[in-house]
Amino acid sequence: MAGSGAQGTRRSHAGADTDEPRDGRGRPLGVADRLVREIGDGHLDLPLPGFGDTWRRWAALRDLGRRDLALARLAEGHCDAVAVLAELGGPVPEPGSVWGVWAAHPPGPDLHAQPDGGGFGWRLSGTKRFCSGARVCTHGLVSALVGDGNRRLFAVPTDTAEADPESWAAGGMAASDTLTLAFDGVPAVPVGPAGAYTERPGFHHGGIGVAACWYGGALAVARPLAERVAADRADPHACAYFGGADRDLHAAEAVLAAAAREVDADPRDRFGGARVRAMRARAVVVAACAEVLRSTREALGAGPLAADADYSRATEDLAAYIHQHHGDRDLAELGSTAAPRFEDGNARVA
Repeated sequence: MAGSGAQGTRRSHAGADTDEPRDGRGRPLGVADRLVREIGDGHLDLPLPGFGDTWRRWAALRDLGRRDLALARLAEGHCDAVAVLAELGGPVPEPGSVWGVWAAHPPGPDLHAQPDGGGFGWRLSGTKRFCSGARVCTHGLVSALVGDGNRRLFAVPTDTAEADPESWAAGGMAASDTLTLAFDGVPAVPVGPAGAYTERPGFHHGGIGVAACWYGGALAVARPLAERVAADRADPHACAYFGGADRDLHAAEAVLAAAAREVDADPRDRFGGARVRAMRARAVVVAACAEVLRSTREALGAGPLAADADYSRATEDLAAYIHQHHGDRDLAELGSTAAPRFEDGNARVA
């Protein structure tokens, strides 16, 4: 697919970190510009999941999340798109292109795919919600309903879709440019057969990559409390709060690292453990994130929220981003899946 050029679609965002890259005039680069730089400099040329170095991939996403969770969200989408295209035999992304994966399907209006009149291609019409990087990405992998009621993945250039700038009201993750896109007969290239996107092993591997971003965001949120305790400026209650946060963060990283080893050992999911592995890892990490948000809020009070722009943004971004985990609904799915594997008091991956 021809690239439309990242320069023409990206936009800058306010609220950059003081130590982030700057342009020639010394001004902080916005999230979109930083994403383009990360891609152009090769920093997002990460190992594909299951190719023997999955932990390096997830550690890179973790580190991006610690720096800026909105940047990590967009970087994860681009890296996931590259992995999906490789797994399903889609087009190879052109140099300089920026990709996203938009496959959520909440209740409400949907996106539909129809063969075009000549029978040689497809066209998309309708709306797609929660498109992160809607005005940043040059291309997207988007799921759409086809005639038989199944969903199929399509590659599209984004300059032919219309973004609704009023479709994200939250302050958290605002810099990720997550908007609703409207499609009106947009030409699209199918990527894999119907159902292939969610049926492939990489779907579950990619879900853990998102959790790595959450984990990085939790590290950023915990930083001010860690600094206060380390400087011996914390009372015993604050020390206890950080002790709990450290416990949960350590567990989250251990689970992510173990999952990376398991993915590399069974990339094609021959033993059938990919789905439950992803659900467990995401559940552990999201619980750690929620506890870090709670403990830092209780220990630090309102002061840092008012005075520390980086901390305030990090808490808002993390609180919004972890809603990609659906709480008790996802735990119910994990419970029903894990229970038959539970033997002698020990839960097994496969």
